[in-house]
Amino acid sequence: MKKRLGKNIIPVLFALLVIVLFTGCASKNKDEVTQEGPVFAVNTIAAVQGQIQDYITFSGDIIAGSTVDVLPEAAGRVTEIFVTVGRRVNRGDRIASIDPSRPGMTFRQSIATAPISGTIVMIPAQVGMTVTQAVPLARIAGGGGLEIRLNVAERFISRMALNLSCEITLDAWPGEIFYGTVSEISPTVDLASRTMEVRVNVTDQGSKLKPGMFARVRVITERKDNIVKIPAAAVINRFGEQYVYVVGKDEENEEIDIVRKRIVTCGILIDGVVEILNGLEANEEVVVRGQSLLDDGTRVNIIERVTPLREQL
Repeated sequence: MKKRLGKNIIPVLFALLVIVLFTGCASKNKDEVTQEGPVFAVNTIAAVQGQIQDYITFSGDIIAGSTVDVLPEAAGRVTEIFVTVGRRVNRGDRIASIDPSRPGMTFRQSIATAPISGTIVMIPAQVGMTVTQAVPLARIAGGGGLEIRLNVAERFISRMALNLSCEITLDAWPGEIFYGTVSEISPTVDLASRTMEVRVNVTDQGSKLKPGMFARVRVITERKDNIVKIPAAAVINRFGEQYVYVVGKDEENEEIDIVRKRIVTCGILIDGVVEILNGLEANEEVVVRGQSLLDDGTRVNIIERVTPLREQL
């Protein structure tokens, strides 16, 4: 009986030893995982020091800065037109001939002349039509350059000011940017449309811009230089705080990347780029993707370091 009991104890003791060893190894591995913590994959981007500008976009038609209508001195029938659209004329040049004769009465031809020097931009008169002293024969654009008239909604009026810089784009010249400044602001608001007229003077018109072209105007309402900016996607808004995660090295192991939570104050937000007033320095590396599960001191694996685009940052 004792021999049989001794033989049965040996397998039992062996099984207990295996269980104890396995439990110890599992506990050790668990402690190692807990100590190291999970590693999260992230994308990062460097904070940039540069310029940011706020703007409002409007649209309008290009017009001649100063235009004058040529009116006949006498009512009658148009017998001849001496100019064409696009022609340059000087003050006193002939524009059209008017015959003021009536049935039973013959009068000398009346010649309408240019009141100013400029370019003919419109000729509403035609040979054979009857006109009065109030009907324009032609329209002359003077030397006042080109303008764009904008109708600014009432909610944007407080942001308008003289000499604000403007960037102008046109479908006729895709990819090109022309420049101008706010030259006039109407002192009144239209009661029907609740808009205010603002005129933009085109400063670098060259020969590409023509009266009548449709333009999109970006009025720069605020510009700041030498500020720190990052993509707005990098900023987390949670529990009344705005913060980012800045990438750094683990103090105990320089080969390990960790993140530190940094409270920031944001300024201008435009086109997905935000100004950082304080809390972040230029060239510091912040997490721009994958930050939703992070916490202060979390280990990260940087999958991609995004290169800031010049036109965005």
